[in-house]
Amino acid sequence: MATQKLYAGAKLREIRNRVALTQREFATKLGVSLPYLNQMENNNRPVSTTVVLALAQEFGIDVTELSTGDSERLVSDLREALADPALAESDVPLADIRLSASNAPALARAFLKLHHTYRETHERLASLDDALGRQEFRMQPSPWDEVRDFFHYCDNYIDAVDHAAENFAKSAEQKPSMRIAAEDALAHVGVSVRLSDTGPLRHYDHANKALTLSAHASPETQCFQMLLQVALLQRNSLLEATLDLAKFQSETARDIAKIGLANYFAGAALMPYGKFHAAAQEHRHDLELLSNQFGASIEQVAHRLSTLQRPGNKGIPFFFVRVDQAGTITKRHSATRLQFARFGGACPLWNVHRAFETPGRFLRQLAETPDGVRYFSLARDVSKSGGHYGAPVRRYAIALGCEIKHADRMVYADNMDVNNAAAFQPIGISCRICERPDCHQRSVPPLERKLMIKENERGVLPYEVG
Repeated sequence: MATQKLYAGAKLREIRNRVALTQREFATKLGVSLPYLNQMENNNRPVSTTVVLALAQEFGIDVTELSTGDSERLVSDLREALADPALAESDVPLADIRLSASNAPALARAFLKLHHTYRETHERLASLDDALGRQEFRMQPSPWDEVRDFFHYCDNYIDAVDHAAENFAKSAEQKPSMRIAAEDALAHVGVSVRLSDTGPLRHYDHANKALTLSAHASPETQCFQMLLQVALLQRNSLLEATLDLAKFQSETARDIAKIGLANYFAGAALMPYGKFHAAAQEHRHDLELLSNQFGASIEQVAHRLSTLQRPGNKGIPFFFVRVDQAGTITKRHSATRLQFARFGGACPLWNVHRAFETPGRFLRQLAETPDGVRYFSLARDVSKSGGHYGAPVRRYAIALGCEIKHADRMVYADNMDVNNAAAFQPIGISCRICERPDCHQRSVPPLERKLMIKENERGVLPYEVG
């Protein structure tokens, strides 16, 4: 098999800017000529083996950074944006999209922000939102989407926060449990903890320095919420510094992101990187064993597995997603080539939707996307009780998966016929950008393909995809 050439111009420029060197100084450090470096940075030449070794030796760069950048995510996001009906006639070739994502990622992200703004405005008009008539209205992306993109393009891994949480976990090793360690950490800053049968899941009274947790929440959730409060009180300067670097466009986005970072800290403290990574390898990513060992819920474990992207000590590149009963994606992350639709639901052929039908059971699936990449997917419902009779139940399902080349490292993939092409079910990303012409579950026609309508003939669909 021919070796695939590595084009990583944008990543080379990013590394050069990170170490604050001119192009000439960077070329000297890498042992190449200035013109050669310029050609590599503009993707006119692939990155040579000599340069890869020099990056590792001179700058301590994890060379996997060169091949795991934002390009695939940007390609997926750009394709979906360009499939918008307003842009459907533009007919941008996939090759041009890939070129933009690899050579001009900043421009690609600017285009995506512009498209988000357009969608926000269009939705406001469609719903007769009076925000357009207010003076304070600004053309800005949704704060929620902005924060989601922040974590998405950080590979769902925040290094400084992850290390801080791991240090907290190490200091807590002498305690009987992480819950007691969290209570002691709060007591150290004068905060008392109590449980209540009424009220929200978590409430912090700043004036009285009292943290109240719902008595109906599971012990894992209560511990997680205490660790979240530890992050907000004891690691506030770290969270604020991280937010400063992110440069969010609104205070609302910054506030949402701060809670997201505090949640990240809580998960990383409950499941510290080194120990959790080693345990995941040892138990072959058995979610139940990991849940019992670290005192975390199944969903928390699956989410944490998707964050194991520390340079030099990476775990399996997983995708992780949570959906509600309507198929709406409420959490998403992918360190794989599989990228989720930003708008609308996930592919109905995906096993995550069937998880609601089999509560408490893991569902396994071998799947293949239209680009020919094959995946192993694990799905399970994670419905959450309200804690008492009559309380509403929050119904969700999660999916965790990886490319099939990593499946042998997951206990759930044992005895599956991974070498049989017929065993893989064809799935897509979103109907409007899916290229499969004969899908029996298609909800809307693909915007990039020509439709053929036959007046005197009807198949599974009322049209044929050309």
